[in-house]
Amino acid sequence: MATSSRARSQEGRFISGVVEGFYGRPWTMEQRTELFKREQKWGLNTYLYAPKDDYKHRMYWRDMYSAEEAEQLVALISAAKQHGVDFIYAISPGLDITFSNPKEVAALKRKLDQVKEFGCRSFSLLFDDIETEMCPADKEAFSSFAHAQVAVTNEVYQHLGEPDTFLFCPTDYCARFCKPNVSQSSYLRTVGEKLLPGVDILWTGPKVVSHKISVESIEEVSSVLKRAPVIWDNIHANDYDPQRIFLGPFKDRPTELIPKLRGVLTNPNCEFYPNFVAIHTLATWCKATADEGPRDVKMGDEEQDPCYSPNKALTLALTDWLQEFLSTDQPGGPCCPPARLKKDSTEEEPMQTDKGDRSYVPGPGENPLYTAEPLTLDDLKLLSDLFYLPYEHGSTARTMLQQLDWLTNNSRAATAETDQTAEWCSRAQQFDDMCEAVVQMFNRLSNAPNRRILYDLYNFICDIKSGVGLARAYVKTLGGRGRPSAQLMNDDPEPWDFRGGLSGEFQRMLPGHGNRDLFRHPPMTAVYCIRPYCPEDKVEVQRIFREMQKAGEGNVPPKAQPPLICDSLSTGDISPSPQCALVLEDEIGMCGYALALTDAKSAAAKIQRATSDSVFEEFPSVITVQMLPRVTDPSPAKRMIGQLLSSIRSTGSRGVFCELRHSDRRRLDFYTKLGSFKPVKVSGLSQDILAMATSL
Repeated sequence: MATSSRARSQEGRFISGVVEGFYGRPWTMEQRTELFKREQKWGLNTYLYAPKDDYKHRMYWRDMYSAEEAEQLVALISAAKQHGVDFIYAISPGLDITFSNPKEVAALKRKLDQVKEFGCRSFSLLFDDIETEMCPADKEAFSSFAHAQVAVTNEVYQHLGEPDTFLFCPTDYCARFCKPNVSQSSYLRTVGEKLLPGVDILWTGPKVVSHKISVESIEEVSSVLKRAPVIWDNIHANDYDPQRIFLGPFKDRPTELIPKLRGVLTNPNCEFYPNFVAIHTLATWCKATADEGPRDVKMGDEEQDPCYSPNKALTLALTDWLQEFLSTDQPGGPCCPPARLKKDSTEEEPMQTDKGDRSYVPGPGENPLYTAEPLTLDDLKLLSDLFYLPYEHGSTARTMLQQLDWLTNNSRAATAETDQTAEWCSRAQQFDDMCEAVVQMFNRLSNAPNRRILYDLYNFICDIKSGVGLARAYVKTLGGRGRPSAQLMNDDPEPWDFRGGLSGEFQRMLPGHGNRDLFRHPPMTAVYCIRPYCPEDKVEVQRIFREMQKAGEGNVPPKAQPPLICDSLSTGDISPSPQCALVLEDEIGMCGYALALTDAKSAAAKIQRATSDSVFEEFPSVITVQMLPRVTDPSPAKRMIGQLLSSIRSTGSRGVFCELRHSDRRRLDFYTKLGSFKPVKVSGLSQDILAMATSL
C-alpha cells in the first residue's frame, strides 16, 4: 500500500524544529525567514505554520488567500526550501466545520490545494482547543467526534496525494484531557485505529505545558495511537501569561525519547528574538544520541542524562546569543548600510554638520562622558535565571527568594542585638549585591547594540528590575538603612509601586492566590482552607477567643483586663458586617478567624466606651484577627486581612482600626510586620491598649 511505504520511507527522518502555534501577534515574514536561517545553521529541519491569530488559518479557514497574501506565502515557502526546512502548512477548521457536509470538506480541500500551488508539500490538520459537542447533522452521520475527525482527515490526506509529511492534532492532545486515562481513552483508541498510518499525530505530553515527559508515558500513548507521536512542546510557550517569558534550556525530556518519537517541535515564546535559547537548546538536544560516545566533560551530579546537559546546552546558547546582542547586524546575516534617498538636483544642500574627528572632552569640574559597559555572558546567565522555565526558577532567582524569605522572617535580628544579627547583616548585604547585579544587567542590556532583541525583552526586564527594587528597598528599611514608606506600603503610592493592574487585584482577592508560586513561602507543612464565616461558626470562634485569652501573655487576669471594642465581635455579642467575616481551617478544624465591622460605633456603645467622634470619622471600621498557636505560617492571616480590607473598602469606609493589648506580643508583631497598620492616638484609651489603623 502506498501509504505504508511512505510511512516506512520517513522512519529515518526525525522531525525537529519550530511550530508557530501560539495565541497572539504572529511573527513577521522577515522573522520567519530569519528562523529558517537559524534552523539550517543548528541542524533543525521543520517549520509548522499554525499561528492561532492568523484569521485564514483558524477563524476564517474557508477564505482563500488574496494575491498579496499568496505572494508572501510563496516567498516564505521558497525561503524555507532554500534553507533545507520543511514548511508544513497547518489549517484549523474545528471551530465551526460541519464534518458531514461535503461542501465543507470541499472547501477545506480547495484551501489546501491553493497552498499546494504555492509550492507547499507538507500539511497539517489541527483540531485542538475546540468544543467537543457535535452538531445534530454530525451526530447522525458519525458515531463519535473522533470518527468525524478521522474521516475528514483521511479524505483530505488522500486528496493531497498522501504527502510524506502530514500531521494531525487531536482534540485530546495531552494525557490530562484523556478520559478516563490515556490507555482507556475511546477517543485516542479510535484515532489510533482509524487514522491512516501515513498520518503522524501531535502530542504535548502529560499536560498542555508538560513539566516532564517520560519514556514510559510516550510508550503508553504510542501503543494506543499505533505510531510514535510528534511532540508539540509548550515548555517555552508564554501566550497564557503576558507577564512571563522563558529563557531557560530545553530540559526534562530524556534523550532516550528520541528513538521513540517521530519528532519534536517547540512552540516557543510569542516574542520572536528571545526564542534564541529555546530553539538553540532544542537543536543541541536533538543531536544528542546515546551512540555518540563519551563526552569531553564529565556530567555533574545533577545531570541524569549521559547524552545531554541542560546547563551546558544553555551556556552554548547564551554564548552564541551574546554575539547577536553585541552586533548591530541583522541577526544571522550581513550588516547592510542604511538606504539613502536619491537627492534631486534642484534640492538645496543639506545642513552642514561638524565633520571634525575630534570628540568632545569634558573640562575640569564637568560631568564625565557616559560610557556604556558592554553586555557580558554573566549578564545573560542572570537574565536566563530570572526568566527560566514555567515550573522552576533559575539558581540565582531561587537564592534571592530564599534570602528575602529568611530576612523578612528574621527581621527582629536587624533591630535588636541577637545571636542572628551578624548573619542577618551578612545575608542582607548578599541580597543587596544580587539586586545590584540585576540593575547592572538591566543597564547593560538596555545599551546593547541589537535593539530588536532588547525591544522584545524590555517589558520583562523593566518589570523584574522594579520588583527587585521594591524588595531591595524593603530589606534596607528592615535594616534601618532606608526611609520607611518611601516606596513601600505608602498611603499614596506611585503606580509602579503596585503590580499587576486589575488582573493583579482580582488574583490578590482570591483565597488561594500565591499557593502555586514556584517558591513556596514558607515551605508548606500544612494545608489551610479560608472560607466565609457562617452563623454555625459562632461557637468555635468563641472557643478560640477564650482559649487565646486564657493563654494571654500578660499577667493580668482576663476579667480585670479592660474590654476591647473588637471583643464584642469575637464573643458574638455583635455580628460582623456582611462579606466581612472569614474563618481558617486546617486538618484538625477551625484554627483562626478574621472579623470586621464597617461601623465601629455600635461596638463601642456595646461596651460603653467613650471614644472621640474624630476617630470614627477617620477610621469608621474595626477589624480583629485571631490565630491559634499551631498556625505558624502568617500567610493565611495576611490573606484574610487583605480580603477583608477589600470588602470594607467597597462599602465606602475611609479607614480601619484594631485594638491590641501590649501584652499580646504575637498579634502586635503580626500587625507591625504588615506595615500598613500604624499606631494612632485615641483619647481615653487605657495604657494597656494600643490602637493601630490604616487608611483605605
